[in-house]
Amino acid sequence: MLRYMTAGESHGKGIMAILDGVPAGLALDEQFVNKELARRMVGYGRGGRMNIEKDEVDIIAGCLKGVTIGSPVGMMIRNKDYNIDKLPEVKCPRPGHADLAGLQKYGMKDARGVLERASARETAARVAAGAVAKLMLGEFGVRILSHVTMIGGVSAQTEGLSFDKLWELSEASDLRCADREAAKRMRGEIDKAAEAGDTLGGSFEVVADNVPPGLGSYAQWDRRMDGALARAVMSVPAVKAVSIGGGVECAGRKGSETHDVITYDTREKAFARPSNNAGGTEGGVTNGMPVVVRGFMKPIATLGTPLKSVDIGTKRESAAARERADVTAVPACGVVAETAVAIEIASAFLEKFGSDSMADIRRGYKAYMERLRG
Repeated sequence: MLRYMTAGESHGKGIMAILDGVPAGLALDEQFVNKELARRMVGYGRGGRMNIEKDEVDIIAGCLKGVTIGSPVGMMIRNKDYNIDKLPEVKCPRPGHADLAGLQKYGMKDARGVLERASARETAARVAAGAVAKLMLGEFGVRILSHVTMIGGVSAQTEGLSFDKLWELSEASDLRCADREAAKRMRGEIDKAAEAGDTLGGSFEVVADNVPPGLGSYAQWDRRMDGALARAVMSVPAVKAVSIGGGVECAGRKGSETHDVITYDTREKAFARPSNNAGGTEGGVTNGMPVVVRGFMKPIATLGTPLKSVDIGTKRESAAARERADVTAVPACGVVAETAVAIEIASAFLEKFGSDSMADIRRGYKAYMERLRG
């Protein structure tokens, strides 16, 4: 089982992650982790914080000479913008943020203590943890990407694009969008929102390629792969809905239009499907097709033109607090969701093929794949 925890505040000394369950014998490439952190910071419409920070990981535990040793992997990402003790109190909670609910839950009088932890800055630690999961999965040919499918009502058209083409086009885009014409219109909507002091949400898609069949289980509800993926992606800040494969669209179709026909490839000696409406899972178990998860992100809660709120001290109507924020962060949200997907797939991978050492996992994986071909 692979699990992780994070700690740290947005303007504290740094953000930390502890990743438990990493097998021994995995080469940890710090440069790869840093590249993943850099991908999280890219995106047209991001705020000033991205000009201050240059996230770099410091692996402080769980490694010997760059190779994991089976103990928890500890990682630190230090904040350059470290001034938490000098920041003003926040008395007017922002609609859509955790401010008021957090104040009520913990009995605080200053929302600063809420927003510093509820901030999406925490996701830098998640991306570092997910990078380790990606490194492990990469040993078995599993690849994961994300791309933006909609911002501000402008939708991208990417049907029929291969994994490699999606990767090439989205990585070359400052909006991580594989449809160049749609990206131009998205930028226009972002500019309009910025001028109006507003924010935009959108949607993204995460695709995991070359995932073997048989991960997850229908035996118990909490072992279902699709359930684990949905919960993990839904936990990403500002994500309000998750769908897998055809998702919501399938609910309006007939069964004959929805379910993926099964065929057999005699050359590859493998079952196959010409379509992937199921999104790579059936009955809570991966079926060998690409795992496809879509997340829907609400607009960021901190507006340049604040909404109405109430001062928690005087109880009088007031404009909501303003903090430095993005106009949109859908591209970054997709990268964070890659983390969620990578960790859940890696955890199921370890459950099925072994968890103590990479050598044991390789043997288990090889034997399983040979059995399937037989």
